[in-house]
Amino acid sequence: MIIDWIALGKIYLKKIAFVIYYHKHNFYSLNAIAGALETDKIFESMDFYFLSSQDELVETLKDIVKSYNKVLVAFSFFTTQFFETRELVDKLRCKFQKKCILIAGGSHPTGDPSGTLKIGFDIVVIGEGEETIIELMNGLIINEKISDIRGIAYTSEDNEYISTGKRGLIDLNKYPPFPIKNTRFGAIEITRGCPYVCYFCQTPYILGTIPRHRSIETICKYVQILKDHYGDLTDIRFITPNAFSYGSEDGKTLNLDKLEKLLFSIREIIGEKARIFVGTFPSEVRPEHVNQDSLNLVLKYGNNDNITTGAQSGSQKILDLCHRGHTVEDIYRAVDLTLKNNLKINVDFIFGLPGEDDKDIELTIEMMKNLSKKGARIHAHSFIPLPQTPFSREPAKKISRVYKKEIENLIAKGLAFGNWGTQERLAAKITKILKDKKLN
Repeated sequence: MIIDWIALGKIYLKKIAFVIYYHKHNFYSLNAIAGALETDKIFESMDFYFLSSQDELVETLKDIVKSYNKVLVAFSFFTTQFFETRELVDKLRCKFQKKCILIAGGSHPTGDPSGTLKIGFDIVVIGEGEETIIELMNGLIINEKISDIRGIAYTSEDNEYISTGKRGLIDLNKYPPFPIKNTRFGAIEITRGCPYVCYFCQTPYILGTIPRHRSIETICKYVQILKDHYGDLTDIRFITPNAFSYGSEDGKTLNLDKLEKLLFSIREIIGEKARIFVGTFPSEVRPEHVNQDSLNLVLKYGNNDNITTGAQSGSQKILDLCHRGHTVEDIYRAVDLTLKNNLKINVDFIFGLPGEDDKDIELTIEMMKNLSKKGARIHAHSFIPLPQTPFSREPAKKISRVYKKEIENLIAKGLAFGNWGTQERLAAKITKILKDKKLN
């Protein structure tokens, strides 16, 4: 759809408010959407609002709905945020009825578009949203029908669920990782897609199993923008499923020469006083990819004194059931080598994974004890079933008493951390709703 912006610009200029619920847990994905909109002429006809709290959102909308012909409110949320999001949407519907068009995207809406519409959203963006949001905004701004826009779901006037079909994966080089005109800077996404297809994780089901990498030239373009803005205080962080896999064609066979070229190029831009973080949130590493060569890159170019890796279980049976693609020995090897290089290491574990029995719990506790004695720090999680994954229908179990006793002991000693208790409670609620088929 081509819009004659010269003819229509004056009519629609500043008549659209694009309000982003800029929650601290979701701003990476929202940055990508806002950045994409800045690449299209539609940006000229929109006012952007980034509102980071529920109170700020509600209070600001009171004024915005009086000042604009059309108000669009964009959300991105995880399954763990389902209940708080539902409550907020109820509040917005109560206060503003249909004065706002509520749009949802992100991992949970993608996995459960029908359920997301049922809690009060008008439109769901499914999968990667950069191209979809541009087409959607162009359609909404002139009240064009949206049924031809791929990658969305909505409810018809007859209350019928409509999905417009899957959209193809995007070229990361075509879009910025964050909005530049709106100066909402953050981590740079360098890779999308994960080949491992872990059964508890949504990433490969949303972003594909073949890695797509932003080019070094494109990444450096945005590094320069950050450098120009922050100067010597520039921090460079990456978004990627696996920090050591940059440049890899399959995501499994490392291409450390390409990764080093990227890090070298970034260091050339930002200088020695600024900082690069490699292998820390939100770009952790897989245990089997921790070797001397990959750690050398962290030591040579990174400013972080630690890395984070995912073990998930100390039982090989559970690792295989989860389709993890690495061994128990890989975990021990990664921890030993990291500590040998005078780097700290955080190791993720998930309690209550499907198929876990008393023996598996015993093996996982044994591993946590062994790793913490070596000097690793344990990051504890509870299993949460997520829509669209093979484990989506697996019930979350109560965390074993022996797990609780051991992790609480490690936390007291400063050897572990994590919101596993909150996650356990959330998982029980999510399991019940999934079981009742109210989400999917």
